[in-house]
Amino acid sequence: MNYVFHFGDIWNAWPELLWGTLLTLRLSALSMLLSLIVAVFGALARTSGPRPLRALVAAYVELIRNTPFLVQIFLIFFGLPTVGLRLDANTGALIALVLNGSAYTIEIVRAGIESIPHGQVEAARALGLHTLQAFRLVVLPQALRVVVPPLGSQFILLMLNSSVVSVISADELTAAAQDIQSRTFRAFEAYIVATAIYFGLSMLFTAAFASIERLAFGRPVSR
Repeated sequence: MNYVFHFGDIWNAWPELLWGTLLTLRLSALSMLLSLIVAVFGALARTSGPRPLRALVAAYVELIRNTPFLVQIFLIFFGLPTVGLRLDANTGALIALVLNGSAYTIEIVRAGIESIPHGQVEAARALGLHTLQAFRLVVLPQALRVVVPPLGSQFILLMLNSSVVSVISADELTAAAQDIQSRTFRAFEAYIVATAIYFGLSMLFTAAFASIERLAFGRPVSR
C-alpha cells in the first residue's frame, strides 16, 4: 500500500467543514426539539388515550422502528412528489428525522411516564386536577429524571443519523465532506476529518448532557 495522506486540501476547505458542522447542529437540534414535542403527546396518547388512539400511535412506533431510515427518507423526498407534495432537500431531511426520532423518543417518554406509580396520578385526580394537569404537574417533572439520560443518547444518535440525509443532498457535514472529496479526490482524508468532527460532537454532547443532569438532579448520566 503506497497511499500517502495529504490533508492540506482538506484544511484549506475548513470554512465548508465548519458550515457543514453548524448545519448539522442546527438540523439535529431542531429535529430533536420537534421530536420531543411529538413524543410527549404521543406518549400521553399511548398511556392515557382512548384505545383507537393508543393503537394508532403504537402502529406508528412499530412501523418507523422496524423500517430502514434510508427508505423513510426516500419515501418522503421521492415518494411525496408523486402525490403532488414536493419538498426541498433540507425540509425533507427535517421531516424524516422528526418522524424517525419521535418514534424512538415516544418510547423513552412512555417508559418514564410508566415508571411513576399510578397512585400519584390518582392522588392528583383526587385533589381536583384533571388528566393534563396531573400529567404536567405531577408525572412529567418526575419522569424527566428517568428520561433525561436516554434522551441525551437519542439526541446523539439522531445527530449521527443526520449524516444519512446527504443522500438527498441536504446541507450538513457529510454533504460538505462529499463535496470536498469530489474536488480534491482525497476521500480518505475528507471522511477521516468528518469522522473526527462527528466523534468530537458526540463527546461534547455526552459531557453537556452529563452536566445538565448533574445540575438538575445531582447525579451524572447513567447509560
